[in-house]
Amino acid sequence: MAEGSYHHGNLRAALLERAEEVLAESGAVGLSLRGLARDLGVSHAAPTRHFRDRQAVLDALVTDGFTDLNRRMEAAAGGPGPVEGRLAALGRAYVGFATERPALLELMFTAKHEVEPDAEIRVLGHRSLEIAAEVIAEAQRTGAVRSGDAVRLAQVAFSTVHGLAVLAVGDLLDDTPVGEATDLALEILLTGLRGTP
Repeated sequence: MAEGSYHHGNLRAALLERAEEVLAESGAVGLSLRGLARDLGVSHAAPTRHFRDRQAVLDALVTDGFTDLNRRMEAAAGGPGPVEGRLAALGRAYVGFATERPALLELMFTAKHEVEPDAEIRVLGHRSLEIAAEVIAEAQRTGAVRSGDAVRLAQVAFSTVHGLAVLAVGDLLDDTPVGEATDLALEILLTGLRGTP
């Protein structure tokens, strides 16, 4: 595609879309501005109008990934119905994101562990945990979840759901469908969150 055929702003979106495809195909090591320019049929200099270097592309992917994950989590948290159903919806939203965008999820969690992560990434990276903690705190007020530090309970819930997502993405659930495994994990998790009557 000729460089001129991109409207203002569309090149950035096209670069990120292609970058995520490359990430899924060959990992972050296979990503370069020159390669993205070649794949999109634009000049070698065109990507630098939007991204100063390869790391800027990776950071933008991570930012977009956390933004999408948080949007899904907020939609699940704000959905209709009882709070326990919304807690389960949070888990399903996370597993759905992970199985749809596995390479991006891996990059997102790699970026969170950098020595000096970008401030925006750090904030976005913590938001999904905050959303879960807010719903858990609401569930505690209704008696649906046992007492305790809502953030710590959210961390445990996240570790369960993230672990399931990693198994699903790694094709390690054998013959168990992802949806079935997710439902069982959430049932067990919610039973644990309720605590003893």
